[in-house]
Amino acid sequence: MSLTGKIALVTGGAQGIGREIALGLAADGADVAICDVNLEAAQKTASDMAAKGRKTHALKANVAASAEVTAMIDQVVEKLGRIDILVNNAGITRDGLILRMKEEDWDLVLDINLKGSFNCAKAALKYMSKQRGGTIINIASIVGAMGNAGQANYVASKAGLIGLTKTIAREYANRGVTSNAVAPGFIDTAMTQALSETVRAELSKQIPLGRLGSPGDVASAVRFLASPSATYITGQVIHVNGGMYM
Repeated sequence: MSLTGKIALVTGGAQGIGREIALGLAADGADVAICDVNLEAAQKTASDMAAKGRKTHALKANVAASAEVTAMIDQVVEKLGRIDILVNNAGITRDGLILRMKEEDWDLVLDINLKGSFNCAKAALKYMSKQRGGTIINIASIVGAMGNAGQANYVASKAGLIGLTKTIAREYANRGVTSNAVAPGFIDTAMTQALSETVRAELSKQIPLGRLGSPGDVASAVRFLASPSATYITGQVIHVNGGMYM
């Protein structure tokens, strides 16, 4: 799955799943730009890739701000030459039951998770359309397909992201651009590691494969979709959840 000569941008790529995706794309030969609100952490991830011989660039941007996103994409192209792969991974949660959910928490989650992905895709498509090629991979979630109590804002953002993925696929297929989503289930990250062992054990019981996923499991799906092996796949959602949702 060689990505030699390809330029990728991963939003929210400084840590967790985003970092694993960035390192995986770099391992396959891509040069990778990292965008994150934590510039210091983004620079650390970028330096780790540079140490392995990859060209890289770290940026700080609020993906919900369209002007910042346009400047970010332009900077990636200026620094690295083009953009072939966009991974929309940046996302946040502000959980709460519907009747208790603050309007600002609804707006913030939709702005970052959904509008942010729209902003990044729109800015990248300007270049991908002209070069008649590229791939956009959106990181959705199992809950965008099955719902989840206490996460109305997050669920709505991820369900919307799946719809956005399919619309991009239909609009830009004739320009050689593919658009797909990866929907992780429960992944062993800092967020789930903060849960008690009892809660983690109960989560695992709901998963047919009997374990939480790893960031590497998600990254492997992204690496496949970004590779030449997936050029005839577009408008799809790849579920990486151990069989929890089928």
